[in-house]
Amino acid sequence: MRRSAKFDTINVVPFIDIMLVLLVIVLTTASFIQTGVIKLDLPTSTSQVKEKPKKELRISIKKNGEIFFDKEKIEHEDVEKRLLEHSKETPIHLYSDKESQFNNFVFILDILKKNEYENLGIVTKND
Repeated sequence: MRRSAKFDTINVVPFIDIMLVLLVIVLTTASFIQTGVIKLDLPTSTSQVKEKPKKELRISIKKNGEIFFDKEKIEHEDVEKRLLEHSKETPIHLYSDKESQFNNFVFILDILKKNEYENLGIVTKND
C-alpha cells in the first residue's frame, strides 16, 4: 500500500510576484488619474503659431428657471439679444436641470430656431 504525500506547505512566492505586479500597475495608473495629464517638459520654439480658440456657448437652465450663458446670469428678456452677439457657427451646448420647467427649455429652443442657430447639442449624463 502506498501512502499519498501530504502537502503541509504552500508555495506563496508566485502569489507574491503577481501581487507586486498588480500593485505597480495600480499605482502607475492611479498617478495618471490623479493628475489628469502626463507632465512633460516641452522644448521651446522660436516660431509662434496662434490658434483660434474654438469657443462654445454653454446655456444652462437651473431648477428655478434662471438662465446662464457660460457662468453669467441672463434675464429672460435679454436672452435673444445676448444670443445674437454670438456667431451662428458657434457650438451651443444646452444644459437643463431635470427638475426645471419644460417651458424654459422650449423658450431657449424657440429663440435658437427663430434665429437659425443649428449647431446645438443637448447635454445629458449617463447613468
